[in-house]
Amino acid sequence: QVHLVESGGGLVQAGGSLRLSCAVSGRTVSYYAMGWFRQAPGKEREFVAAISWSGSSTEYADSVKGRFTISRDNAKNTGYLQMNSLKLGDTAVYYCGAKADSGYYRSSGTYDYWGQGTQVTVSS
Repeated sequence: QVHLVESGGGLVQAGGSLRLSCAVSGRTVSYYAMGWFRQAPGKEREFVAAISWSGSSTEYADSVKGRFTISRDNAKNTGYLQMNSLKLGDTAVYYCGAKADSGYYRSSGTYDYWGQGTQVTVSS
């Protein structure tokens, strides 16, 4: 079993920054794709960003492009989501997902493993 644990969420003012981390542990796989998703109250889980195993390929939702940066450190089995210029609309629970694959994916249904989520609240 693969375990994912997100951290780094919190309360921040609009325009501020946060850095989320996703630590991967348990039964290790040779390589895995990683993605970040978020879910606001009353809304469906939506794609935020994805990164390939090598880190050479990334993809972002239009709503966060230019403000968020996804990265990973495979030596530490950890993924990151740097969030800058945060807006009220970014308030949500943020989840990381992993899939035993070298690619990168926008669809939440693609991912095999999920963390428990970390709350991000942006205030005015």
